[in-house]
Amino acid sequence: MRFDDMTEAIGNTPLVRIDPAVHGLRNIDLYAKMELLNPFGSLKDRAAWQMARPLLAGAAERGDTVVELSSGNTAKALAMIAGLHGLRFKSVTNRMKVPEIKDLLLLLGAEIEELPGQAECLDPSDTEDPLARMHRTLTSNGSGYVHTDQYFNERNVEAHLHGTGPEIIKDLDGRAPDYFIACVGTAGSSTGVARALRQHAPDVRVIGLVAAKSDFIPGIRTIDEVHEVGLFEPGVYDTVETITADDAIDGLLTLVRRCGTPAGPTGGGAFHGAVRHLRAIDGGLTERRTAVFIVCDRVESYLSYVRERRPGLFGRPAKRHDVRTLTEAEVADAPTVEIDEALRWPGLVVDLRSPYAFQALHIDGSINIVDELFAELLHGGLPFSRRQPVLLVCPVGEKSARYAALLTRMGHPSVRSLAGGIIAWRDAGARLVRD
Repeated sequence: MRFDDMTEAIGNTPLVRIDPAVHGLRNIDLYAKMELLNPFGSLKDRAAWQMARPLLAGAAERGDTVVELSSGNTAKALAMIAGLHGLRFKSVTNRMKVPEIKDLLLLLGAEIEELPGQAECLDPSDTEDPLARMHRTLTSNGSGYVHTDQYFNERNVEAHLHGTGPEIIKDLDGRAPDYFIACVGTAGSSTGVARALRQHAPDVRVIGLVAAKSDFIPGIRTIDEVHEVGLFEPGVYDTVETITADDAIDGLLTLVRRCGTPAGPTGGGAFHGAVRHLRAIDGGLTERRTAVFIVCDRVESYLSYVRERRPGLFGRPAKRHDVRTLTEAEVADAPTVEIDEALRWPGLVVDLRSPYAFQALHIDGSINIVDELFAELLHGGLPFSRRQPVLLVCPVGEKSARYAALLTRMGHPSVRSLAGGIIAWRDAGARLVRD
């Protein structure tokens, strides 16, 4: 086939049947929509092109810069689309968590601006959040930017309502699947595909997958984060279930090793969540059913992510003193303090959030050790004297509780986690300062 440029190759990705010997389902045919085969490497190619296309001519005339609040695949696709049209691209984010993505964006000529956002996900209702202030700047007339606005742009949804969803129906010989299992990020793909499938067959069941609150899975948000996204509609999903980073990596390994599919963590999470959900209903079925999940992108961009969590896969020894070795009982018993006691804390306060969130607002006198660096410190042993009282702080008190539990196991008697985290501190009206 012949194209005039790479954007014409977006879409029409294959729908591939997963061998039943791999997933073990007896009465359900499971298919993967292979969005990793889009030309720029991910599902986000569709949304990026749909959002940017009507804006490009005007941007070229004015010499504007294409910009998106993104640290992942949307930024990558937009950087390549902007380059095709002789335009600059800027990625605005409060945290670039995956180093391979950052390196790739720089290679593509993108500018990266990291701002001190208070959360990992944009919340424009928080008027004091620097990331939200940037969002307002980008949407103002004459800003010099063309903002594709993936969190609130309905064209994000339309890319899948008119593209991904109908393609699935076509490849299933004109039938919609009985089940659609979708990871929830911006909610554009899950919402668009769900609408398309239900227009064809209203009884399609849609299962949304979100990340566990204490986990980071690239491309998948926690339930708290998805409620901050303008495109998220709870009514789209018949049920919303949680998956962990370990689930995502387990699924990734199965797809890579058994299915010839170089899937990233989002695709791995989708596969794992799909099989787990479908196994619970498989035995009760009396006739065959069909289910579809999406493989969003490729594994190559996430090798450091996998290596950090599964060093043994790369011939490296397991790390000592890792929070992932904690039992749920240890986490439940993590030593915590409430706001009243924290206000009188006599020792060190360690804020585990990103440097940008710390700069935005933090407890007066606290020090910032970002969680990844703190984890590295713990691998070598106790980073503080056992006589030093230490209060750990994170956004909502979950990550800090895990570190407090680990330090307790390691023999530190005076470590505590701030219950409810910086959010509870703020809501209690306790003093916060800004750098």
